[in-house]
Amino acid sequence: MPDIQFLLLPALQRPLLDKFYRAHRSPMRARGEAQVWVARRPDIVGALCLTPVDGGHWLTGLFVAPDERGRGVAAGLIVAALTSVAGNVWLFCEPELRGFYQRIGFVEVTELPQELAARLARYQQTKRLISLVRSAD
Repeated sequence: MPDIQFLLLPALQRPLLDKFYRAHRSPMRARGEAQVWVARRPDIVGALCLTPVDGGHWLTGLFVAPDERGRGVAAGLIVAALTSVAGNVWLFCEPELRGFYQRIGFVEVTELPQELAARLARYQQTKRLISLVRSAD
């Protein structure tokens, strides 16, 4: 992937991320307080958000363009983004994605910061989701 750049998206360019999500009919959106990371080639081909929470960050909005999947874009983007933050990083995903996240250092967890535990409980009313963390240790 030498032609891909992983970088923090400047705030002024956030509309590009929403355009990327819409172009791929993704319901994801960047939240105001989140750090937004993108994979570019030179256009955006992948993105994720890191939102501050008690004790670390919450990873959301991970999306890679369908024609770029299977090429290491998601893993490269996550690894690059996590070098910029301190503390633990939590995420919610479908159980089928557990192996992907485990390969890059995440482990399943049941103890979450209160705000994330409440969100997960709400989401689990309509979706099958598990929680994972990559510890800062």
